Amino acid sequence: MSYRLLRPLLFTLDPERAHTLSIAALAALGRMPQSMAYLTKHYSVTDPRLAQDFWGLHFPNPVGLAAGYDKDARAAAALPALGFGFIEIGTVTPRPQPGNPRPRVFRYPAQQTVINRMGFPGEGAAAVAHRLAALPGHPVPIGINLGKNRDTPLAQAQDDYIAALELLFHYGDYLCINVSSPNTPGLRLLQGEEALRGLLCAVTAANQRLAVQYQRAPLPLLLKIAPDLDNDDLNAIGGLALGAEPLVDGFIATNATIKRPTSQPGLSESGGLSGAPLLEQSNAVIAQLYRATQGQVPIIGVGGILSAADAYAKIQAGASLLQVYSGLIFRGPELVREILETLPELWLKDGYPDLAHARGSAT
Repeated sequence: MSYRLLRPLLFTLDPERAHTLSIAALAALGRMPQSMAYLTKHYSVTDPRLAQDFWGLHFPNPVGLAAGYDKDARAAAALPALGFGFIEIGTVTPRPQPGNPRPRVFRYPAQQTVINRMGFPGEGAAAVAHRLAALPGHPVPIGINLGKNRDTPLAQAQDDYIAALELLFHYGDYLCINVSSPNTPGLRLLQGEEALRGLLCAVTAANQRLAVQYQRAPLPLLLKIAPDLDNDDLNAIGGLALGAEPLVDGFIATNATIKRPTSQPGLSESGGLSGAPLLEQSNAVIAQLYRATQGQVPIIGVGGILSAADAYAKIQAGASLLQVYSGLIFRGPELVREILETLPELWLKDGYPDLAHARGSAT
């Protein structure tokens, strides 16, 4: 059954209930090889023009799944069959926590937007490590998005990130430090230059120590940032990826926004807003980061992608890779296939021979 036919039924359910059911369905599919083969044949797009290599990792295509969907790695076995070029698990906290009170997810179909105030609910890093260790295969890169527990003081935040990293290091291909969720009190204060530098130095030291312990390279370290930062903040953050000893290897831009479009006063619930209204704000942040890093640092663009044109706009703003989540709620996994089939047409139409030449062309 196509998602277009299934969506009306799902939209009669509470958003979080619908999400839980989709995770359960994918978790079951991950144990069914024939079903997985069918999904792969239906959704995957094999086109060498889409493949790229970053951080020593091979990405068969540029469209990944953003953190927030598969928080506890329950669906990690099945997700690559939906056509993703990489997936990101989490946000994972070191200890289990329930998150904020329900209801905490609100969808607005007319505006193609979602507001959430989840607050990092999850089973904790040990449970996620157990599931990742049991994966039967690893066909695409897996990122692990880390956050701090709600009850951990900001002064001890680095201890949470390191504790989770110690449990999950062996199972990830890259690491994302999430300091930009609007739903954990005070978390965004860690985006200040002094606090952020201290946190990243501590995590980098732990990453290097674990690399020696497991006899592998340190995990590429990415930073996920908010769309609500000004250009001075973005320039300072971009500088963390430059110099002889950079503290980050790339950026994920952006998380959800706390702002509300003045043209749509009905979006009044508190929390982070994602989906279509976030597109331009997110793209502006990507473009500023691209300029701040002279286009030398890979950026994963996320926020407001609901079509191939939206995806291409992020590449033109400076994104090397892409992530989707809210768009899947309204478009389903067909969105991934549409983007992958259409992207080469878009950059060729504009006269670019490949994705790399299209990147940053609008900045």
